[in-house]
Amino acid sequence: MGNSTFNEGAMKGLAAVFALCLQLVFASLASAEEASTSGPREVVAAATDNIMALAREAPAYFDADPDRYTNAVGEELDSVVDFRGFARGVMGRYANKERYQGLDEAGRNQLREHLMKFTGVLRSGMVNTYSRGLLAFGGSRVELGEVDIAPGSTRVASVTQRVFGDDGKIYTVKYQMGQYRDGRWKLRNLIIENINLGEIYRGQFEAAALEAGGDLDVVIANWDDNRVKSLSKED
Repeated sequence: MGNSTFNEGAMKGLAAVFALCLQLVFASLASAEEASTSGPREVVAAATDNIMALAREAPAYFDADPDRYTNAVGEELDSVVDFRGFARGVMGRYANKERYQGLDEAGRNQLREHLMKFTGVLRSGMVNTYSRGLLAFGGSRVELGEVDIAPGSTRVASVTQRVFGDDGKIYTVKYQMGQYRDGRWKLRNLIIENINLGEIYRGQFEAAALEAGGDLDVVIANWDDNRVKSLSKED
């Protein structure tokens, strides 16, 4: 990881914005029909409204029933996030197409099992971390900017958003979106102030796998989403 270029106060603000920004895009639309006809900008806009409503309502009951809020956020995420695809990307070379094709049937079955387990672990960590971090941002102002369609593909796009923090800072966020076969646009990656979330997770997985001698069972059993967040702040 690179040297820190922010002071400690800015790091804390940036870490909190990670929580806000992921939750803004990780919300379901009203129906499958609406989702299939909405473009990437509309998806982000609808997600913003849905998830901010959850954050505004949560303080009234969170202390007595925190699971109610976390579960509600998790249900929203499941409707619009391809956690399996994100987990595969985080696993990098340990779950790519080339490695899969080079395995025998037993190896492929084992890889599918690893991917299934890691998807569950990754989802649980992200839901818990970001749903709680979002509570501090229930009243924040956000503005949507431009949509950039990737050259040569109408199914890949980037949506820019600006988040106005209580500290007066304006954070620029880029949602990297992909359109799936059913027409839905879903989040593929997130970049905040030039910090690439997907790369941070993938780098941590690679480091953990090397330390474990390639034993993915060990990596998955010891995966700590909070440690990944700490590394992202150091970066």
